[in-house]
Amino acid sequence: QVQLVESGGGSVQAGGSLRLSCAASGHTYATYCMAWFRQAPGKEREGVASISDTGLTFYADSVKGRFTISRDTASTLSLQMNSLKPEDTAIYYCAARVGASCPPSFRSYYYWGQGTQVTVSS
Repeated sequence: QVQLVESGGGSVQAGGSLRLSCAASGHTYATYCMAWFRQAPGKEREGVASISDTGLTFYADSVKGRFTISRDTASTLSLQMNSLKPEDTAIYYCAARVGASCPPSFRSYYYWGQGTQVTVSS
């Protein structure tokens, strides 16, 4: 089992920045993909960014150029969010799966954090 704990959410005005962190513990595998998803009220959970064990990153079109995903350590994941927009408001989840690939669908991920709220006001 892998436990994931997010931190760093909060409220910010449009144009501001936030940094989310995710700490992984438990039986962590040497090869796994980690990702950030988000879910706004009434919407399906969507992928925001992912990073493979080799550092290969992927971003949703809606956040390209504004968000940066990184592995600070082997078991710590971050998401730097700049130029935030009201439409970025959602609960953000850290997720992980065993394997080198990072599928786009949330259904492919085995482990999830509890989520952290991000609210961007206009």
